[in-house]
Amino acid sequence: MIHESGSVSIQTENIFPIIKKWLYSEKDIFVRELVSNANDAISKLKKLSSIGEVELDGDDRLIIRVIVNKDDKTLKIIDNGIGMTGDEVKKYINQIAFSGAKDFIEKYKDKADDAQIIGHFGLGFYSAFMVSEKVQIDTLSCQKGAEAVKWVSTGGTDYEMDVSDKNERGTVVTLHMAEDSLDFLDESKMREVLQKYFSFLPFELYLEDAAAKQTDKEEKEKQEPKPLNDTKPLWLKNPRDCTDEEYKEFYRKVFFDYNEPLFWIHLNMDYPFNLKGILYFPKLKHEFETMEGQIKLYYNQVFVADNIKEVIPEFLLLLKGTIDCPDLPLNVSRSFLQNDGYVNKISTHINKKVADKLTSLFENDRENYNKYWDDINPFVKYGCMKEEKFYDRVKDIVIFKTINDEYTTLKEYLDRNSEKHKNKVFYVSDEKQQAQYIRMFKDNGMEAVVLPHGIDSHFITFLEMKQNEIKFSRIDADLSESLKDGSADQTVDKEALEKLFKDILGNENLKVQIEGLKTVSVPGMILLSEHSRRMQEMSRMFGGADLRNMFPEELTLVLNSSNDLIKTLIKLKDNESRKDDVAMICQQVYDLAMMSHRQLDAEAMTRFIERSNRILERLAE
Repeated sequence: MIHESGSVSIQTENIFPIIKKWLYSEKDIFVRELVSNANDAISKLKKLSSIGEVELDGDDRLIIRVIVNKDDKTLKIIDNGIGMTGDEVKKYINQIAFSGAKDFIEKYKDKADDAQIIGHFGLGFYSAFMVSEKVQIDTLSCQKGAEAVKWVSTGGTDYEMDVSDKNERGTVVTLHMAEDSLDFLDESKMREVLQKYFSFLPFELYLEDAAAKQTDKEEKEKQEPKPLNDTKPLWLKNPRDCTDEEYKEFYRKVFFDYNEPLFWIHLNMDYPFNLKGILYFPKLKHEFETMEGQIKLYYNQVFVADNIKEVIPEFLLLLKGTIDCPDLPLNVSRSFLQNDGYVNKISTHINKKVADKLTSLFENDRENYNKYWDDINPFVKYGCMKEEKFYDRVKDIVIFKTINDEYTTLKEYLDRNSEKHKNKVFYVSDEKQQAQYIRMFKDNGMEAVVLPHGIDSHFITFLEMKQNEIKFSRIDADLSESLKDGSADQTVDKEALEKLFKDILGNENLKVQIEGLKTVSVPGMILLSEHSRRMQEMSRMFGGADLRNMFPEELTLVLNSSNDLIKTLIKLKDNESRKDDVAMICQQVYDLAMMSHRQLDAEAMTRFIERSNRILERLAE
């Protein structure tokens, strides 16, 4: 080969400062690009071998090696793939890549969005200049009689080509690292980067440290070198051939989570697009973990990024999993993905597969579906609100836990309770705080569902919009007719009892309601209308004092005329000698009712404790 020097014609003095600027936020991407190129070179060689154009030795191991050397400040990426001839170097390195660089500059020279990824313009190889002062390629084609080629560039548009002394098929890319990128020559740093992108690369990947101390090298030579990657990830296997233990082990290995997943979905599709992967439903330790999912996107077993919302429906990001889609280009900008109809089809398919899995569990394994529900319900509810199609597919399998520790669909609940409260769903948001109300419901054969999550207040509003004939009401928002005792004494002077409490509590605006309840042990209870509560919750959510003033809290104190203490109050209310006792009882009844509704503030709790002590002292006299 004749020595050749040249310069690529581009209307700029130096493209590489621009490359560095645009890719600086993802500096380690150069490793992904160069090792991916090595992987492609081996893939092409295997393809040529399979059609008989290249003969491979049966013992010929196809591998990729990455060698770091702190002493001479170099990084080498070595493959024994297809290699290149001199003409191919001119075509693929000098022409195509630089042409892509020209397009890149023309399109983005006046913009400042650093989210674009360089490979979209065929610039993957030139990401090497983000971290190096000089790049050298030594390559030998697999073609018979080919001559080895050396190509060198120092980061401008000039290059030199000459004969290389390489005598084995494949390519070596040598990066002479820049001073600001020498950290990539640290073995532990490079190992971390390689494992990030190439844990499941199709061909064995090895990392070597050429500058390691001799004793270290001798020790390592005694050991059989191990590849950094698993060349056959579980998602490539047929789901029928995978065991539960394999799924669990893969989950632990990928996500370092030693809590077993609840269940999983194995995606395995070849038409109309190629899509493989495994989605796991993790067991949550607390509600806040619902925002900590991780879906890893791969392209031909090369890691691209976590949680790409354009490919994976947003609500699925609450899960953990791996998705490999070779039909997506490896290097594309997020905006390109977002506007790509093909990507939307992939997203829709994943959405459907998840809904199908949940439906299958509900219909064929209802017992386990019920067990999983406490963990998966925030995810399902969020999915319903975010994705119309997902809601349509799963709306009939959304279930609710009841105060009787049973699980029911909305339809089942409404059908059972149609005679007691048609199209109304009573719910509990805090089983401990609302224990008194729950006991009243149970004593009277009534049923309520438990909605303890922060997402539930939004979800019930969503359901009310979707099914406008249904209304949700918290257990302390309304007094159902089923709780009232129709045979209770109706001769009670309600106006006098109401006035007594308002005067003693010093609250003229307090709403007081006197009812005979079937549960005689409860002297009083607090009601807050569902509308008022939701307005209060909205004002707290937005943190606006003005909103709180617009929607003041409207509490109603319900006094139980069937209760012995209230009956005694009615008898004593006009007894001047027991005036202090009457006042103390009224205040205690009110505070007890409030404590069943919500926690007392510090001042009210102090008064309650002091008053309780006085009552005990009176009893002891």
